[in-house]
Amino acid sequence: MTRLAAAHKLILAVTLTLPLPGLAQDRLASHCIALAEGPAAAIPVRLGEGLEADHVLIRYLHHASFAIVTPEGIVAVTDYTGRLGATDLVPDVVTMNNSHSTHWTPDPDPRIPHVLDGWPGAEGPADHRLDLGSMLVRNVTTDTRGPFGDGARADGNSIFVFEAAGLCIAHLGHLHQIPSPAQYAAIGRVDILLVPVDGGYTLRLEDMIGVVRRLKASVVIPMHWFSGASLRVFLDEMAGEFDVVETGLNEMVFDRHSLPAQPTILVLEPRLLDD
Repeated sequence: MTRLAAAHKLILAVTLTLPLPGLAQDRLASHCIALAEGPAAAIPVRLGEGLEADHVLIRYLHHASFAIVTPEGIVAVTDYTGRLGATDLVPDVVTMNNSHSTHWTPDPDPRIPHVLDGWPGAEGPADHRLDLGSMLVRNVTTDTRGPFGDGARADGNSIFVFEAAGLCIAHLGHLHQIPSPAQYAAIGRVDILLVPVDGGYTLRLEDMIGVVRRLKASVVIPMHWFSGASLRVFLDEMAGEFDVVETGLNEMVFDRHSLPAQPTILVLEPRLLDD
């Protein structure tokens, strides 16, 4: 058992014996500048159950889809395809990118209050800044390739940034281009990075690794991997610069005061929600 895994086990045992604190009423300002302090205090829990104030739950659902949950009960789902699992959860906000059917649906649940498209509309590029109280959702657009790798579609992808509990969580979407300096500046400081590591459907793996290095997130969570071969290449390449923890879990909880001192890649296992 690694030191980080042992810390997870101890933190979980202690947490289950404590009463829940009062819930925060407003979003803790992030400014995208949270500092890493001490070991990663990321603990496995059921979706939103026992979530303490100023913490965020991240659940890997499938492919490029994650649920991001605040203690106040705000639920965001990234690259929403309509598939969440057996449960009848209705997210407060979903984000979508339409490079492939595995990143969007033309028929989102009509009960969802906020459906944010990541591609251009009649009025121009997607431009979102949605304040949900305990969570702020914004986007930075990037160009995509054509359907067979030919040509380019301006602003066809959105990097969605979720600010909650003082953390900046960036989901790179179906990233096809290395961000420009202006795009990096618009993204800002990233604490937790959700990064596609397929090796070619998005950016080439060597280019994606360069993006990861440039963003300097404290925690990196790989996504958009298929057989696992490209994931293994990514982990092997980054092992000298990042601690690599294959958690065996599908969800973890984070807070800004317990981000790892050493940049860390946390491998989550995708799993849809149960009843």
